[in-house]
Amino acid sequence: MVFRVYKKIQGGKKMAKKRKCGVLLPISSLPSKYGIGCFDKKAYEFVDALKAAGQSYWQILPLGPTSYGDSPYQSFSTFAGNPYFISLEELIKEGVLTKKECDSVDFGDNEASVDYAKLYEGRMILLRKAYERSNIYMDPEFRKFQEEEAWWLKDYALFMAVKKRFGGVQWSEWAEDIRLRWQNALDYYREEMYFEIEFQEYMQFKFRQQWMKLKAYANEKGIQIIGDIPIYVAMDSADTWANPWLFKLDEKNCPTQVAGCPPDGFSATGQLWGNPLYNWEVHRNSGYEWWIKRIANCFRLYDVVRIDHFRGFDEYYAIPYGDATAENGWWEKGPGIDLFRAISASLGDREIIAEDLGYMTDSVKRLVEESGYPNMKVIEFAFDERDTGNASDYLPHNYPRNCVVYTGTHDNETLLSWLEDITPAERRQVRKYLNNFKDSGKELCDDLICLVMQSVANLCIVPMQDYLGLDNSARMNQPSTLGKNWKWRLKEGQFTAELQKEMLELATRYGRR
Repeated sequence: MVFRVYKKIQGGKKMAKKRKCGVLLPISSLPSKYGIGCFDKKAYEFVDALKAAGQSYWQILPLGPTSYGDSPYQSFSTFAGNPYFISLEELIKEGVLTKKECDSVDFGDNEASVDYAKLYEGRMILLRKAYERSNIYMDPEFRKFQEEEAWWLKDYALFMAVKKRFGGVQWSEWAEDIRLRWQNALDYYREEMYFEIEFQEYMQFKFRQQWMKLKAYANEKGIQIIGDIPIYVAMDSADTWANPWLFKLDEKNCPTQVAGCPPDGFSATGQLWGNPLYNWEVHRNSGYEWWIKRIANCFRLYDVVRIDHFRGFDEYYAIPYGDATAENGWWEKGPGIDLFRAISASLGDREIIAEDLGYMTDSVKRLVEESGYPNMKVIEFAFDERDTGNASDYLPHNYPRNCVVYTGTHDNETLLSWLEDITPAERRQVRKYLNNFKDSGKELCDDLICLVMQSVANLCIVPMQDYLGLDNSARMNQPSTLGKNWKWRLKEGQFTAELQKEMLELATRYGRR
């Protein structure tokens, strides 16, 4: 990748010196007989399949513990891991669970979809049994983990324990003493809920232990992990509860403004995300200490980090707390390049992808250019007749080398369904661009994958669903909706040797091995 700004940000690292390719598949979407993809044998087999398919990158979604909507972008902590991903197979090997116990739990009968209600009921019972049988307090590695991660782990474990005590309600509804973190209340709950707190720490220990083992295996096979972090944290999180001064909260620790996106051609009322906004003045005065810790933690977990909603660091959209839509919001200035200079000065060479999709301005483009980070291109955006401002930026003949191209992301329709749902005029435009005038949606999908693979972009990422030619029944997320998202799973045997061979041929043909 070519950077023109090394003098502006020291430590910017070229993500791929050669043309490479990879696959987007969340951990939750891996095959598993225990309800959700996790760090078990199937994850290692997927790594082997990626290597056989000539891939160099595995992109995943955020790994944090999910809350009631099951979204990995609304987590109880930006530092913690999702206990659902802990391998029960590994716990069976350790002797703290039995295969009979695990097999007897009902995780649902649809191998292509996660049943989160059954998962929550069954998984936590098993993990608690494993903890109670583990004698974890005797493990020196666990004690070391507690000490080294205390800076975030103590608050997170206490947060989750107290949340359980109050029936799972948001921390803003807790009793005043613990909601406002009075010292006597903190001391009381730490003593009163000692074993629940240790259980939470145990799950984080097993998560980190198993994930680092899987990541090391992937790296040995030549597969780099691309992680993903949201720009914002959830209001109902240990992050806001333990650090309220870092956010725009009032004296009662309630938000004054929340995040979202303004109305546009895609949404007449905009998008109301509801996340608390950062108090950037406080972050700036601290030298961006919290952000540096956050990014540093990410690079312990991943080889490359995709930062979601990068444009929010230039300007962010603020909506009055309590509004039902995003229509009354306004733009405010973010930290800009200063944040990334501080990160580079502290952490050195880091491989970061700037997710700059959506409403773009000249100042956002300057920030991306000044950072030197590769930005994103999505082929599904290239032919959208509603977007008159920057659709041409997504056409492959306009790509720079320093970018990452996708057929679609976790928020998009699958390629097959997108082709079915676009207007006839847009479909004609696609066919003209591909010089393919046949009616086969699958053939057009294959041609679009070839198109992004042959582009000049240094890195090409294709969601697993698009390689499989699946429709929207396999869509991962439809923004601003609830109920059907984050559930799709790869079936056992679906990633066939034949498909791996085809992907290898593509990677070889277009010089991405």
